[in-house]
Amino acid sequence: MPVARASAAGVPAVGSSAGSSSVATASAARAPGPGVSEPRASGPRAPGRRAPGTRVSVPEARGPVAAGGPVAAGRGGPPVARPAVTELRLSAFAGHRSAAHALGPVTLFTGPSGSGKSTALRAYEALARLGAGDPLDEVFPDPAGCVPERARPDAQGRRGFRIGCTVDGPEGPVHLDLAVQAEPRLRIVGERLTGRGRTLLATALRDPGRSTVQAEWHTAGATPVTRAPFPDDLLGTALLPLRVAGKTRGQLEVLAAAEQVVIGLRSAFACDPRPERMRVPVPPGEGRLRRDCGNLAEVLHRTHTDCPRRHHRLAAVAGAGCAGPVTGVGVQELPEGTVRAVLERGGRPATPLGRLGDGELRYLALALTLLTGPGVLEMDRIAEVPDAMQSLTLLADGLDRGLDGRQAGELLRLATGIAADGHIRVAGAVGERTAGEARRTPGVTVVDLGG
Repeated sequence: MPVARASAAGVPAVGSSAGSSSVATASAARAPGPGVSEPRASGPRAPGRRAPGTRVSVPEARGPVAAGGPVAAGRGGPPVARPAVTELRLSAFAGHRSAAHALGPVTLFTGPSGSGKSTALRAYEALARLGAGDPLDEVFPDPAGCVPERARPDAQGRRGFRIGCTVDGPEGPVHLDLAVQAEPRLRIVGERLTGRGRTLLATALRDPGRSTVQAEWHTAGATPVTRAPFPDDLLGTALLPLRVAGKTRGQLEVLAAAEQVVIGLRSAFACDPRPERMRVPVPPGEGRLRRDCGNLAEVLHRTHTDCPRRHHRLAAVAGAGCAGPVTGVGVQELPEGTVRAVLERGGRPATPLGRLGDGELRYLALALTLLTGPGVLEMDRIAEVPDAMQSLTLLADGLDRGLDGRQAGELLRLATGIAADGHIRVAGAVGERTAGEARRTPGVTVVDLGG
């Protein structure tokens, strides 16, 4: 029975053709075609949509990507790749149509104003948040702005957008594709997870009057496929560990692929340093760097004690990007109980960071982000997976904003040097001047959206 869906001009559905007895094998692990059909819905009606601010708790990893599984490199065996997003697909998202961008260890989007650099990073961050269990309305507060301008509504007035990604890791490339209805009501109307030529999870909208989609996933064994309703405002892939028992080989395959995608997506930190918020002293606290880096002094107060090697390296990096001689990055405790960061100048008086230029502050904040890890960043840590099995991806829109050529070059060299060991990846947006430098820098992938 055909699934209720919008026209190709409005919300093309995502999913494979689901027969009555099995999840169909994908003909190619790429963005899916426009059509989807599905079996009759079964199971009880899922509960209604969550109250604002509610978030699903993504459970502990249990499959092969969990600690102690094959991803642990077999204790003396060859190392296994950490899950990482290696392709971003913008099939129909804002100004992007039929776009697929390969992502390397350091990837920089460039192009003229309005070409979609920020939009591409916004799509990546949206997928990361969905992978962490955030509800759809929080991830897309302005969903109409994500719909391509020329997308025409269908007879029911529905329009939407499509995004997806590929996550590489121990399970090989695993592909996730989503179709989201933005109007008249925000909801996920189709999702497909594929790996090794097989569709592992497919969801589609069955009844527009209900707040669920029909999901079915590969099981193998006595029952080839399992079906159940999923909420239409959460990523089904992130819910699979709650629904899949992991008793059959097929279930283990689904779990491993889903967990690889969730780990790859959740290992992202969006950083947008705001110099005006970094100049004032702050109270000492947990020492986890926020997105705007407004608590930079607090974090330096922590790294000065807990991470002396990295702190010393930051001092060397600061000297390469800040004016005047720099012999160290220090922290002063003030009488009112706050702390402020300073640049140490050898025999000269220290310079409070509040006196630095905007470019110097942004440079220091981005360098600190590259030199630290999830434990020092205010992000959704995957505590059950060891840091050695994760690769943090720094998302930086306007990576070179306010930086001069010397600072941008130093930051590029720092990023490529750190990315070489596989622990840190970077996806950013830059202007043409920095893009020119990046094209001459080994290890940097430049995506030009202007052509």
